[in-house]
Amino acid sequence: MSANVLICDDSNIARKQLAKLIPKDWDAVIHFAENGLEALDIISVKSIDLMFLDLNMPVMDGYDTLSRLQEKAINLKTIVVSGDIQPQALERVKQLGALDFLKKPATQTTVINALELHGLFHSVGDGHAIKIRDDITKIPATFSLNDCLQEVSNIAMGKAASVLADMLNVFVKLPVPNVNMLEVSELQMALGYGEKENQCSAISQGFVGSGIAFEALLIFSDASFPDMAKLLNYSGELDRDAEVELLMDVSSVLIGPFMSALGGQLNIDFSHSHPVLLGQHVPIKDLINIKRAHWKKTLAVEIVYEVENYQISCDLMLLFTEDSVDVLERLLSYLAEEE
Repeated sequence: MSANVLICDDSNIARKQLAKLIPKDWDAVIHFAENGLEALDIISVKSIDLMFLDLNMPVMDGYDTLSRLQEKAINLKTIVVSGDIQPQALERVKQLGALDFLKKPATQTTVINALELHGLFHSVGDGHAIKIRDDITKIPATFSLNDCLQEVSNIAMGKAASVLADMLNVFVKLPVPNVNMLEVSELQMALGYGEKENQCSAISQGFVGSGIAFEALLIFSDASFPDMAKLLNYSGELDRDAEVELLMDVSSVLIGPFMSALGGQLNIDFSHSHPVLLGQHVPIKDLINIKRAHWKKTLAVEIVYEVENYQISCDLMLLFTEDSVDVLERLLSYLAEEE
């Protein structure tokens, strides 16, 4: 009898990649969901034997999905596959009943090892792919640059958050990265500060490599400074010079590991400029006006990092030049390749 396997991930790319890693000689019917709510709907009408579950998803994330399964007393075997590699993420999903945790990008070896470890996979031995994609519409035939860039950014985001979490001994709440081609005039709206009057401070750093050029902006709401100083054990009065030092410390932790992980996925060793203070205690529109003089249109990746139980929030923005788009499409095409 075929096993019913559910892959729940908001990323088209991730669903396709994971489906390709399922053993070819496993008699399994594969189903797909784009978020936890869809997954629960499928589970309510189909007898699912195993679920591969992402953590960072819109509508309903992986944590809430596991919680709902516990509340409903549904004992579903679940393997989490996520770019969020914080130790607390692993602890939380285990407490919520997950069998195992695989970090993205998973490999066929890690998937098969997990299946065998938990007694879920039994080879039928003919070596032919017999799994059925139950809902093929959940995996498009082609993928956009936005799809591909979102997935590699998601993995890089998780590695950077893990470094910050270790340094501060906190849990960093991670979003789904937003990827859009924007006019610079649209950046303020993209950042979600359109109706906010609060001030912010920002660090800027340039990166270049293999025909790709972009700028990383790390933008902090000024309301984040007291809690950041507390977590970093800054003593005394937090004057403007101390705030700049604090900004540089946090930006090096978030930007450095992120760029290392992104470059590793693109096989690029990015060169970079020194980080500089772009603005301090200024409205977001003033930061955008600074960029307006240098950029017309940009491929923007936005990631909002929030620290649980603290009033700390910052935006990491990657602003790619228009000339970088074709190169990115070529370098990321491997994610959409067929077997």
